[in-house]
Amino acid sequence: MDEQVFFKKLNSLSTSKEIFYFLSSLEVMSDTMASGALQRISEVEVDDSGLKNPEGLLENEVFRALCFQFEFESSKLSNTGLLNALQALIKLRIDPQSTLMASLLSEGKERLGKGQLTVKNLCALGESLLELEGPSCAALEQIVNHMQEKDIEKWSPREVVMVYKMLQVIVREGEQYRDLLNRMNSVTLTIVSQLSPKFTSIILNSLVVLHQTQAIALVTALCRHSVKHIPYFTGDELVNVLEAFLYFGHREQIFTEALETHISKSIFTMHPQTVSKVMQYCCQKMILSKPIFDAVAERFISDADSFTTDQIAECIIPFGTLNYLPPSASSLFKKLETVLHTRFSHFQPHTLLNLLHSCILIRRYPVNFLPKIFSPYFLQKLQAQPPGLDRIVTSQLTQLFLTVTLECPFYEGPKLLPKYQVKAFLTPHSSLDVHLLKRVKTGLLYLLKKRIYFASEVSTPYFYTVDIEIKLDEEGFVLPAAQCEEVHRRIALCVDGQNRFCVNCHNLLGEEAIKQRHLQLLGYEVVQIPFFEIKSLQNCRKMAEYLHKKIFPHTYGLSC
Repeated sequence: MDEQVFFKKLNSLSTSKEIFYFLSSLEVMSDTMASGALQRISEVEVDDSGLKNPEGLLENEVFRALCFQFEFESSKLSNTGLLNALQALIKLRIDPQSTLMASLLSEGKERLGKGQLTVKNLCALGESLLELEGPSCAALEQIVNHMQEKDIEKWSPREVVMVYKMLQVIVREGEQYRDLLNRMNSVTLTIVSQLSPKFTSIILNSLVVLHQTQAIALVTALCRHSVKHIPYFTGDELVNVLEAFLYFGHREQIFTEALETHISKSIFTMHPQTVSKVMQYCCQKMILSKPIFDAVAERFISDADSFTTDQIAECIIPFGTLNYLPPSASSLFKKLETVLHTRFSHFQPHTLLNLLHSCILIRRYPVNFLPKIFSPYFLQKLQAQPPGLDRIVTSQLTQLFLTVTLECPFYEGPKLLPKYQVKAFLTPHSSLDVHLLKRVKTGLLYLLKKRIYFASEVSTPYFYTVDIEIKLDEEGFVLPAAQCEEVHRRIALCVDGQNRFCVNCHNLLGEEAIKQRHLQLLGYEVVQIPFFEIKSLQNCRKMAEYLHKKIFPHTYGLSC
């Protein structure tokens, strides 16, 4: 039978029974046809859970005859027949230690050593070796060395992807295969539009593993190309893409929008690992996506038990970090409390602390669990595991303690011992915008006439640092900043630069929101000076007029 006719008929068959009946009707077939038959059998007999009917397949006479031919005539096979058969048998879960597999592998390696394999053959052998022998296989390096001598511009997308995968496991030093990688990156940039979802994901993952931070043009093109593939990525592929966005510091508004559409439709069928990675992406990029957060909240409420403790933390912490309560907040935190009651001991100590700390940022108070958190036993566990009781950890503990002191007066459990408390909170996301502060101070000087009437970056006894503090006496007159007597009112100006807000909206981050909330409870009058209100003020006078209205809205004696 003509090969073209054979493959057309073969591809029309949808069960192994039909394929075996068809094969048994043929008197003779080439090794390419026989290996194609094995590949078609693997396509119809293997699904996500493995072989559908292993006994029926492995005992079939036609199948055994095919395997016999490949085992005892391996030296007579064409390169294509040999390597296609090897790939099909791997997919069919044939024992890697069997004489059949050993014979095919041995023949493949022998031809590799003699330099008899084409680019397509090399990639097929590399894929099989990765599957069977893993990253430690010495022949992978031999394959890549052969590939270096070939013309990369003539490679198919599949061949490019396969070489990236092999490099990913054999490159051990930064300079190794540097020239090959640079050439591949340049060529891949020209074929990005041809890449499938699977290939896009694999290449992005390889670029992360190979630390290709210099390949900015390729990374950017792949990230933009990935937007149209979002509905078609598998869970693992989407995780790879998100990890690449995080690693390379990339962000695309259209990617977020496509992700929102996809999550809204698919949230209840997504793997928990994919869901938690999406939330991790939003959190690290400071992207408040209400459609994503709302959908994840609903998924967690209905299916929390399918999430690991780390995945639970990765899903919940962003709500606190980005200072957002979804419409289902009540049900969400009831479910979280139930999970904590049943799985408290399963959480790693630092994961648990991060989770509970994120809750207080949005006024969800874990008072039922604080006695355990403040216990010497738990604090010792924190200290014993990296990063131990570093400044960030002790800041979280102190802020938990301050929160229950200020906002939960009914709490009567153990307190946090002074030796675990910090003198000032560490706020990694909310550092002061020095340029913005300088503009505000210039406007205040214009308004108040003298520098003595306000102080900047003032440390308080309550762990917080006030950006700018102004003191007033009982009659509302401004006092010198250094004066401690007759202070009737303290005004805390919060000079909120862009880094204190979510990147895509004017929503204050959780750690800044709790600071302003606590300053109010501690007796300060908090006045927020957000960057977006003053960025258009062109001169000192306009800034002073703005500050006058914000700080002294009912006073007319401080005219500019």
